[in-house]
Amino acid sequence: MYQLSLLEKNFGNFIKNFEEPSWVTQSRHEAFKSYTSLPLESSSLYSKYSNANKLIGEKVFFNDGNLQRESSNDLDIFSDRIDEFNKTTSVLCKNSKILESFVTEELEKKGIVILNISQALTDYSDLIQKYLNKNKVNYQEDKFLALSSAAFQNGLFILIPKNIVLEDPIRIVNYLSEDGLSSISRNIVVCEEFSKATLVQELYSPRLKNPEYQQTHFELLESYILPNAQCEIVTLQSMDYDAISFSNRKAYVERDGKMSWSLALFGSQLSRYKVDSIMQGQGALAEDVEIIFGVGNQSFDITSNLIHIAPNTRGKVLVKSVLKDTSKSLFKGMIKIHTNAKATESYLAGHAILLDKGAKSDAIPGLEIESNEVKATHSASVAQIDEKQIFYLMSRGLSEELAKREIVGGFLEPISRKMGPTIRAWINYLIENKWLGKPLKLKIDEAMEQILEIEKTRYRETEDIFEKHYKYR
Repeated sequence: MYQLSLLEKNFGNFIKNFEEPSWVTQSRHEAFKSYTSLPLESSSLYSKYSNANKLIGEKVFFNDGNLQRESSNDLDIFSDRIDEFNKTTSVLCKNSKILESFVTEELEKKGIVILNISQALTDYSDLIQKYLNKNKVNYQEDKFLALSSAAFQNGLFILIPKNIVLEDPIRIVNYLSEDGLSSISRNIVVCEEFSKATLVQELYSPRLKNPEYQQTHFELLESYILPNAQCEIVTLQSMDYDAISFSNRKAYVERDGKMSWSLALFGSQLSRYKVDSIMQGQGALAEDVEIIFGVGNQSFDITSNLIHIAPNTRGKVLVKSVLKDTSKSLFKGMIKIHTNAKATESYLAGHAILLDKGAKSDAIPGLEIESNEVKATHSASVAQIDEKQIFYLMSRGLSEELAKREIVGGFLEPISRKMGPTIRAWINYLIENKWLGKPLKLKIDEAMEQILEIEKTRYRETEDIFEKHYKYR
């Protein structure tokens, strides 16, 4: 095993077992140099708000190189959901390595590719290198972006060929191992011209009995959206409350392409997610909607950046946090509009509701605009729950607890309506379980069926956010 705090001394041995092209090894060393030199926060503006120091390197351990321990009972953790996965395209992973995949013969004939990243770097080396070279990652952006680029052990490569439209989502379910070892993954998604796909990612981790381990999931997810392609990536993070999740996500959107991020963050002691949406082609669109529900001493550190390079591009970010007990959230966002990005529209918002006096939220939105012919605005708010609303609902027969739940539901409604009925049902199911202190795990039971039936009767929101915002009326 390798300890994170000692990885600098053992990095050469850590990666020596990887069988991969030389250009990958070279990029690993470049990234690791940045990792060792960078502080926890690249900007001093955020340092006093950050909780990244909750990560204790002496307690984070990784397996030896790419030698993942496999067991005949690895699939037992999915046993109660195997029938569910058999009905749709699903990928079951342990520590981000594929254990089993359910892909229909029809999709295989259409050329859909779902592989472990290690195999893909061999089978699709030239293709992956082309995209990585075209959109070279700046390792200096973030310490943990550099770490995931340098030391990834597993991950997925997903290719949606040209003109292929997937009606049903690809389910990706990832469990961390019961031995307490941490995981570093690099995922690459390519949607070719005129393709359309939805990916639903579920993240889980076990309850560890060994206090000497701090199980952490490090992730780098890169999506390449080619002209006129559409991609939606939904993440349901339901890891154990003692675990830690670090994720860096980048979308490169070309002409008339569309990238949609939907994140529902419920688990882990610390969730640190950074989303960069880079609109490179004219007419590109990117949106990022996130729901956060914190309890206990959970911390959520969220960054979402909209980077407009080409003209006539559109971007929107909407993050809503619900915080109980002494939980915390930090929202950092930036709209950056380059000189040539004329006729751009961009909107960035982070809002939080505090259910208890010990809860805390900070928001730091920003604008960097180099062109005059644009529409750009940001907003942020942090507020205690309205006592008058609670009183009104209680006067109508609701208990105080039910009144708070109704208010929270109304607070989250505008963001959940932007999602399809199935995704809304899954998110509402997890919110319900977390509120009641039940395990954060999706399961098709009677409660789920009831929620799904309700959500199927509701409409997907189509209202233009720019027409709705007061500045554009």
